[in-house]
Amino acid sequence: MTEENKRTNQKQSTGRATQSKVRGAADKATAPASQAAKGAAGKAGDAASAAKSGAERSAQTARTAAQTAAKGVEASRQAVATASGHVAATAKTAWTVIAHRKLVAAGVGAGLTALSAASYAVGRRAERGAHGPLTRLTGGRI
Repeated sequence: MTEENKRTNQKQSTGRATQSKVRGAADKATAPASQAAKGAAGKAGDAASAAKSGAERSAQTARTAAQTAAKGVEASRQAVATASGHVAATAKTAWTVIAHRKLVAAGVGAGLTALSAASYAVGRRAERGAHGPLTRLTGGRI
């Protein structure tokens, strides 16, 4: 016979009932703490999720700012390169003029002489009146 069968005058469910009551009391006592722990775990998960998304947004913002800064630096570099190219071209032209100043002066002199001669010829031509062919041929003597 088993031990339970030997104890016939005792209630068989007393141990089990006590265990069940203890479990129920423990569940009731720990239920608020359990629910609070679940709520805290949920809030911690939400906070971690919010922190993760915030970190992703700030990383994206930092990336965007870095790209914008890189574009600005590139545009500035191109502007400086273009400006220095213009300055170099102007300096080269000025140096060429200085190096060939005798030729430039001769060209300016020849141009002024040609301009003066052309204006004199046009003025003389405009002063002539309407003469016949014979007068023009003899230079106005006849």
